[in-house]
Amino acid sequence: MSPDPIIRRPEVWAGLECTVNRVGDAYFDQVTRTGHDRRPDDLSRLKALGIKALRYPVLWERTEVGDGQYDWSWADERLNLLRDLDLPPIAGLIHHGSGPRSTSLIDPNFPERLADYAGRVADRYPWIDRYTPVNEPLTTARFSGLYGHWYPHGRDPRTFARALINQCRGTVLSMRAIRQVRPDAQLIQTDDLGQTHAPPGLQYQADFENERRWLGYDLISGSVDERHPLWGYLTANGISASSLNFFRDSPCPPDILGVNYYVTSERYLDPRVERFTPEQIGSNGRDRYADVEAVRVLPDGPVGAADLLRQAWDRYGLPIAITEAHLGCTREEQLRWLAEIW
Repeated sequence: MSPDPIIRRPEVWAGLECTVNRVGDAYFDQVTRTGHDRRPDDLSRLKALGIKALRYPVLWERTEVGDGQYDWSWADERLNLLRDLDLPPIAGLIHHGSGPRSTSLIDPNFPERLADYAGRVADRYPWIDRYTPVNEPLTTARFSGLYGHWYPHGRDPRTFARALINQCRGTVLSMRAIRQVRPDAQLIQTDDLGQTHAPPGLQYQADFENERRWLGYDLISGSVDERHPLWGYLTANGISASSLNFFRDSPCPPDILGVNYYVTSERYLDPRVERFTPEQIGSNGRDRYADVEAVRVLPDGPVGAADLLRQAWDRYGLPIAITEAHLGCTREEQLRWLAEIW
């Protein structure tokens, strides 16, 4: 009789919201706004929770203070404290950001410049072995290239496509630079994983968005070729075949697939635009509709994180971590929600 299989309990990780995004010429730094930048004791409190790893910012925008000039003092203090606490960091280099003022998500040199910074981080902290070079590249490309909220404030698919390609290429090149120092370094690639729902008349748009949500993962994994459902979309919006073939020829699949899921991650496309405010209404050039939270309108509710995790497993077959799952509610409600997933 074979021995019982080893049953491993899921590890509990933590992270803090560390977005540094650019709006026009202003940077909005949540590390400063939350006060964490002035509270190194937060780290010992997090350690006391029993967590096994901490997603932590070593952000390009916060470190490069001028062209080729870096201030490592804050990162040195925090990362060395984490090392003393024996709390392994998962180093994030871009978190809904676009780099220092001298670059942007659509700068042709953005990927190589990010990779240069990644190599500097690895050289300075060679004991770090887990990285997320770019958090949520697809989500960042949508907010910066389609919706116009963040710099460079694009509202068209060409800007979206270029921003996504640059972030994904930057991820591949960054891991290449990091692995020059730490050959065993792991890539933990995150993105928001939702699902779009729609009535029959808009199902074509929901189908497109439900394919698009995987695109960042697909690119870095090297699975985008001429047979991919969105190859034509990307090439029609200014991405050359050679740019796409870079990913096919240089696959960098995640060691761990990081899934970010919020109550509002799942969306519903509602053609009854008269029921909604102008801010909720958009158009794909063919139909007008409101993009609203599925949890508010679907009678049976959203499909939920458990089903989406199964979809991610079926598509990639990679180890999965829930890398963001914040709920604005009580501690008990958050624990109940996590219990339902497992």
